[in-house]
Amino acid sequence: MKTETKKEILSRARESGVKFIRLQFTDVLGILKNVAVTIEQLEKALDGELMFDGSSVKGFTRIEESDMYLKPDPDTFEIFPWRPKKGAVARLICDVYNPDNTPFEGCSRNTLKKVLKKASDMGYTMNVGPELEFFLFHIDQEGHATVNTHDKAGYFDLTPVDLGEDARRDMVLTLEELGYEIEASHHEVAPGQHEIDFKYSDALDIADKIVTFRFVVRTIAQRHGLHATFMPKPVFGINGSGMHMNQSLFKNGENAFYDEFSGNMLSSIAYNYIGGVLEHAPALAAVTNSTINSYKRLVPGYEAPVYIAWSERNRSPLIRVPAKRGISTRIELRNPDPACNPYLAIAATLSAGLDGIEKKLQPAAPCDFNIYEMTEQERCEYNILSLPTDLPEALCEFKKDNIIRSAVGEHASNIFTEIKQKEYDEYRMQVHQWEIDNYLEKF
Repeated sequence: MKTETKKEILSRARESGVKFIRLQFTDVLGILKNVAVTIEQLEKALDGELMFDGSSVKGFTRIEESDMYLKPDPDTFEIFPWRPKKGAVARLICDVYNPDNTPFEGCSRNTLKKVLKKASDMGYTMNVGPELEFFLFHIDQEGHATVNTHDKAGYFDLTPVDLGEDARRDMVLTLEELGYEIEASHHEVAPGQHEIDFKYSDALDIADKIVTFRFVVRTIAQRHGLHATFMPKPVFGINGSGMHMNQSLFKNGENAFYDEFSGNMLSSIAYNYIGGVLEHAPALAAVTNSTINSYKRLVPGYEAPVYIAWSERNRSPLIRVPAKRGISTRIELRNPDPACNPYLAIAATLSAGLDGIEKKLQPAAPCDFNIYEMTEQERCEYNILSLPTDLPEALCEFKKDNIIRSAVGEHASNIFTEIKQKEYDEYRMQVHQWEIDNYLEKF
């Protein structure tokens, strides 16, 4: 780290009365972890000299090779605005390194950096703009989360129907203090469901912002006596929560997806990128929709994408191309959900798109019909395939796809599939309430 940068952070921390610094990183599932140090240890931390026990983190290392280093990214230094000014708390997002000073391949942030380096070698930078949805629920008398919603509002409703507006307002203000440029916030379709959108940025910055966003939203909700969840489908019979991912590639400062001379002003690179994402969509689902619950959202009838197709006009396919052109030309991938690991999801999606560019893959013609209303025979005629219907099917596709596995990395791929298979086995052996309701008195 540059001496000037280190001095600036140390100076800012001391002038702001910072006492504690959280060194944050994510595990293979995208869950935010941290090691807290005091201001006296900050300089040592900035020099990347602090070690932690990697064997204590799921999917990292074995107990006989547990020592790992945290190397902070100075651009991620922020002071938590909701904590007291006296004894203030700050954070730094870190990359995880091996004792021999090589990047740890199980670190999701390192994984994304590796794929971004490949894009850079091809002349591209990636911008991403996420749209995160979440639910606000009551907590019970013991402080545990429930699925009891605090309102009965719908899309774009206002107070007094939207009782979460004050909480959402504080979330927006807090995020702005942390440097987010908030573009919109509103009540979503389902009761208790909300969305906050922030401005696009480069891929690594956005992945950092997503993990921070989830942390901030849950923290502020708690301060309002509510529980915020990014679980994709917490309640049966209503819409689930998605994280649409707007993305574009830039080359030499120009939007590589834009071509003013083509009929619809989409470049050949845009078509190739779309072709790559569609080609790898079944395997991508394991990363972008990584929980058992994710596939309760990906069903017909609740505005979530189910079918592998693209369009410029409607929202039923997997990929939509918004109408704006020029610097704003982009594709919107609609199946990711907010419980995914954003570093791995972005890395895998970018790898799929780059594979399409390298192989000059061409997508099928755009489908401008409402696919939800098409019959199975009509979908077959248009060769419209479906996303995996459950996690085991997605994992099976993931194991077969060398491009997506390579993007995630051998270590993380093996650990990820092992964890997810065990997760599904535990789920499969449980006796669920639906079975009790339907079979207990019948047989």
